[in-house]
Amino acid sequence: MIIRNSIIPVSHFTAINLFGLIFVRRGHSFSDVDLNHERIHTAQMLELLVLGFYLWYLVEWLVLLVRHRNVLRAYRLIRFEREAYDHQADLGYLRRRRLWAWARQAEKSRISSADEMKIIRRRKKFRPQTK
Repeated sequence: MIIRNSIIPVSHFTAINLFGLIFVRRGHSFSDVDLNHERIHTAQMLELLVLGFYLWYLVEWLVLLVRHRNVLRAYRLIRFEREAYDHQADLGYLRRRRLWAWARQAEKSRISSADEMKIIRRRKKFRPQTK
């Protein structure tokens, strides 16, 4: 189920999947590719009985945040996100997806240099101004 609203997710994101409900920020486009990304997360959730998914997601994000000291980079390096981003454009992926596919994600980043530049620009944009 897709729910469009102006509160969830926070303004820097287009959509978020919470317990299988997909919240889309009003005014943002939401394509089949975006839907596939969120459906990949639903498959991941089911494998870890939902709560396990959120616990693993949070712990991995915190570890990556400490390691990389960059909120968006830590987010993009989470195994669940890497699987979803790597396969979001393949609309047939979920039919072929192997069980626990997220666990097979390599430790190395697959973030492109263009995505890396976006992360750096956002980091500078949201950094508090000191005078």
